[in-house]
Amino acid sequence: MRIAIVDESASRAAVISEGLTAFDDCEIFILTERRGLVARIGEIAPDIVLIDLGNPSRDVLEEYFAVSRALARPIAMFVDESDDTAIAASIEAGVSSYVVDGMAPHRIRPILDLAVRRFNAFARLQSDLAEAQGKLAERESVDRAKRILMDTRRITEPQAYAELRKTAMDQGRRIADIAEAVVTAHKLMGGV
Repeated sequence: MRIAIVDESASRAAVISEGLTAFDDCEIFILTERRGLVARIGEIAPDIVLIDLGNPSRDVLEEYFAVSRALARPIAMFVDESDDTAIAASIEAGVSSYVVDGMAPHRIRPILDLAVRRFNAFARLQSDLAEAQGKLAERESVDRAKRILMDTRRITEPQAYAELRKTAMDQGRRIADIAEAVVTAHKLMGGV
């Protein structure tokens, strides 16, 4: 597992690194410079990012939340103190695990495992949602195409669907693709 540790303090980063040294499967990268952070993390391509901020200001928190939004990776964030606003902002930014005053070497690995599992669960939910939205959009397109065929050809709904299906089979395309073409052609011909 490739792990990027982001901390401006090398000594605090060493605490995190120490918590991971007992595990053979970890390749650890310590980043202490905030400048160009997203690009450097992109080059490393870590499996997880651990960010330790100590007592960050609002500006620093917002900067790291921007980094979090740009990465499609599990992120565990360690802070010494927090408030409801910072916690809400971290969730909104996609931080998988937000740990307040929990920096101890023996706690690092369980927190890391939790962050990865939470990130994967959330990613599955997002994927399922995107798939459902795509299917719904396709269904709406097919329904619109059927209505267009019913109105222009004066045929029934089953006949309109059969026309879409036959055309899709004849062309080796999906019904949704044919439906979208019908809707687009109808719009181009002045239909609403």
